[in-house]
Amino acid sequence: MMQRLFLFLIFCSIAVVQPGKYAFGTDYYIDPLEGNDNNNGISREAAWKTCRPLLTLRLLPGDAVAFVRPGAFHEPLLLRARGTEKQPVRIKFAAGRYDFYPDSATRKRLHISNTNDRPNELKAMAIMLDCCSYVEIDGRGAALVMRGKMIETYLHSCDHITLNGLSYDYHRPTVSELTVMDVGDHYADVNIHSDSEFSIRDSLLTWIGEGWRYQPGSYWQVLDPETNELSRMDVPMKQLRFSRLDNGKVRIHFPENPGFRKGCVYQNRDVTRDCAGIFMEKSSQLTLRNMHIYFMHGMGVVSQYCRDIKMDSIIVKPGENTGRTAAAWADILHFSGCSGMISVSNAYLSAANDDAINIHGTYLKIVEMPAPDKVQVQFMHGQTYGFDAFAAGDSVAFVQAGSLLSVHKAQISSVERINEKTFVLTLKSPVPGIVKTGDAVENISATPEAYIHHNTITRIPTRGILATTPRAVLIAHNNFERVHMSAVFINGDASGWYESGMVKDVKISHNNFNYCGEPVINVHPENTVFKRDPVHRNILITENSFRLRGKELLSAKSTRNIKLTGNVVHEAGAVKRIEELIKLDHCSGVKITNNRLER
Repeated sequence: MMQRLFLFLIFCSIAVVQPGKYAFGTDYYIDPLEGNDNNNGISREAAWKTCRPLLTLRLLPGDAVAFVRPGAFHEPLLLRARGTEKQPVRIKFAAGRYDFYPDSATRKRLHISNTNDRPNELKAMAIMLDCCSYVEIDGRGAALVMRGKMIETYLHSCDHITLNGLSYDYHRPTVSELTVMDVGDHYADVNIHSDSEFSIRDSLLTWIGEGWRYQPGSYWQVLDPETNELSRMDVPMKQLRFSRLDNGKVRIHFPENPGFRKGCVYQNRDVTRDCAGIFMEKSSQLTLRNMHIYFMHGMGVVSQYCRDIKMDSIIVKPGENTGRTAAAWADILHFSGCSGMISVSNAYLSAANDDAINIHGTYLKIVEMPAPDKVQVQFMHGQTYGFDAFAAGDSVAFVQAGSLLSVHKAQISSVERINEKTFVLTLKSPVPGIVKTGDAVENISATPEAYIHHNTITRIPTRGILATTPRAVLIAHNNFERVHMSAVFINGDASGWYESGMVKDVKISHNNFNYCGEPVINVHPENTVFKRDPVHRNILITENSFRLRGKELLSAKSTRNIKLTGNVVHEAGAVKRIEELIKLDHCSGVKITNNRLER
């Protein structure tokens, strides 16, 4: 009897909170052309006009929201939804273009790893899922177009979320582009892309966007269409002057050519790190599938302290008929402090302004030891701080800054936030004397496995894949095409970006490396003190195909147990032994067997 009364009270509370909803499984409709927010939204004929009514609802198992047709939205799609495995909450977009404007969007102060140049600036959201469970968003055929700087989708404290078929773009990308049509001794005539609005005043160029403008700085990128290679370049803007020509072109005047070449495409952006494309934090069991990102502003798709992420068939590439060459303002896929399994498969990652994939943790520096069982730690890089890097119950490693070696492990009993950069960790046992101020602390609970396979990575100006995690990493069956720097980079430092940590199990197999920057595979921890123990260990490089630009296939430092076997180097030229293509520094246990050089 008491159980029935309890269920009845729950039923009544649902009816009170959501008038007109008397059972699970209600369908809601949004029609931006013919809808009205005064409707009840539960039929196509009584559809809402905007997403605003959803702000007052908590969607329940079996509920669904359907966008009847595309349109313009000045408010976010903000969801508070709790589905179940058998009855998820479903969101369905009809095919077509959806313009999201930031003017009335939900805004939130966020601290995003590697991109915190403007920590007090409120970030506008196009789609936001807050404390949601079991939500499926289907956007097949839908194009979500940002009309100003926005986080395209934000997931906070969610679990079991699926984003399927969505595409993202910017009406005015925050990377501006021009193509050089002609070059003289003291000028270059250029076509500025029609999407790159600009003005010229007093011979100075200003890029103009939706809600932003800036004069170009010295950071540029150049794409050579003949080689399909994208690289960075420095352009001293103080020497340049701009004027309009009668044929619609722009002439760039200079005393000396800074590097403009006929036929090449030049990209420019404001380098202030102020946003992310898609931001997911403190969430788990996330699936992103069949997505096309034509352009995203900020640090790409950032997963921060998330667990179990699957990304399948993600295409990051400008639209075929747009004439654009940039799709990502910085990194494409960025994982910071994650755990569980990260899987990236069947993706096409291209046209970035930074790395394609970066997986790392964050070292915090020990600045004080106020008690035997306490350490005061601090974020050190100006673009990475403010988020909760530790929680009670987490395991941590104490790492010497010079050697990058772990000297002690402990478990956290509590965390006290002093400010946005400083925390006091109370441990379950005293800290031994070998741990000193100036050393670093890594959250080893927030370290993931990674399986990166069957992807194409091209038109990347920096590195293809960065991975620093102690858990198993498998990089297999990928195509790396002319990545400008190293295709695979295993780093770790406690002095610059403070990106942790040691790798202990990495397998790189069955990949094609075609004319990438060298060393193609670079194992380079930034330790300054060398001890008997290595920083990294257990790296297997097997059954890969290499086409080299020069003579550096692998460079490794402070690493034990490297095995290079069964690989093929095409177009080897005068190289007689594969050992000529390998550089080792303080490495041990290196085995090089059964590799082939093909002329």
